[in-house]
Amino acid sequence: MRYNDPDAAVAWLAEAFGFTEHDIHRDDAGKVAHAELRAGGDETSDLIMVSGPREAGWLGGAAADPHASPICIYLVVDDPQAHFERAKAAGATIVMDLQHMDYGSHEYAARDPEGNLWSFGTYRP
Repeated sequence: MRYNDPDAAVAWLAEAFGFTEHDIHRDDAGKVAHAELRAGGDETSDLIMVSGPREAGWLGGAAADPHASPICIYLVVDDPQAHFERAKAAGATIVMDLQHMDYGSHEYAARDPEGNLWSFGTYRP
């Protein structure tokens, strides 16, 4: 995922969504160039990768506009109620309150400070 301010994103994702740092690579100025964050607390948890913006055309694209994106990242969590409360306390913009879905999941959705859409719940296909 690309962020305009990857340093702030890494800190916020840890505070709001409970991600933990796995591996952080910094540039000569000490800014995050590439970060790998774990979605859970142990070595078997999935990873997301975070970096800063790239010049237009890198990998064939333009700068991201999260509010215009159809993408929503979904992560399974064991305790969606606690996760929801943590995200709200950290200032996440809740776009779907915690609710029980007809397919059995208990989930919610939120936007991070740069507008990326995240969904967390118990549905495990």
